[in-house]
Amino acid sequence: MAVSRRFMLGLLGCLPLGAVGLGRAEGAPPVVTQPDRTAVRYTMTAFTNDSESELYVYESTDATNFKLVKGSAYEPPDGLLRDPSLIRHTDGRYYITYTTGWDGQSIGFACSDDRVTWTHLYDHPVQIEGVTATWAPEWFVDANGEVNVLVSLSDGYRFTPHLMTATDPGLREWSPLTPLLGIGPKDTGYGYIDTTVVHYRGRYYAFTKDETTKYVELAVAEQLRGRYRFLGTDDWAGWGTPREGQCVIRLPDGGWRIYFDAYDDGMYLYSDSHDDFRTWTPPVELPGLSGTVRHFTVFPERGVTAPKNH
Repeated sequence: MAVSRRFMLGLLGCLPLGAVGLGRAEGAPPVVTQPDRTAVRYTMTAFTNDSESELYVYESTDATNFKLVKGSAYEPPDGLLRDPSLIRHTDGRYYITYTTGWDGQSIGFACSDDRVTWTHLYDHPVQIEGVTATWAPEWFVDANGEVNVLVSLSDGYRFTPHLMTATDPGLREWSPLTPLLGIGPKDTGYGYIDTTVVHYRGRYYAFTKDETTKYVELAVAEQLRGRYRFLGTDDWAGWGTPREGQCVIRLPDGGWRIYFDAYDDGMYLYSDSHDDFRTWTPPVELPGLSGTVRHFTVFPERGVTAPKNH
């Protein structure tokens, strides 16, 4: 059974949304985006309640009902496989990055041609003095094609999201890790983890878990590295607490969906927004996989036909 983050944290020893606005004037109607009717295949990469060292791959055509592509598709040569994040690179291959341990100074990388058979690439060392844990690496590919990874680094007490950028097309060389400005530790508390970023209308929106309150909060910046300012804190979206493992994707109708782990309740939930992140639908349990999968990412691909049988 997977160990909870709350337990391990014990061992490892702003402005309201309505006041700031999200890209449109107060009182103005929501921006209407033309729906994209292109067929989408959604691939989920996850670990499960039964194993935190095995990759499970699922897929869906509606971002809601997922079917298994391959169970135990990959197991690293050593260490854990938690929080697997997925992209498809310009070389046509799929890549995951993942958490290799509850403590330590590395994150793992693996690749696949078909999402079924995976090859371990390497464990990337985090060369920052005083780092005791490296959690939840998350891909972010910018509009110009720049490939980045966000990762939560702990000094033994507080977590801070950091960013590194690929410096070669093979995704083997990386820039030094630097903290995201504006999402650093407060004077008290445990900082922020599981930060994921989306680029929308020229801005960078960071969905990040306040590890003290256990709420998923929202911040915005003009540049990927920040400085971020918080738009929604505490229970701003009505998602409740504790929540973590968030993943945010664009929907074909122009809206957005967030998935997150309601780990105390043993459920995985999702919620949608259709007004530029201002309001969100009440959380709904993910059918079929809720209570099974843990911190996953969902990767949409347009124009890809899902196989009928696995």
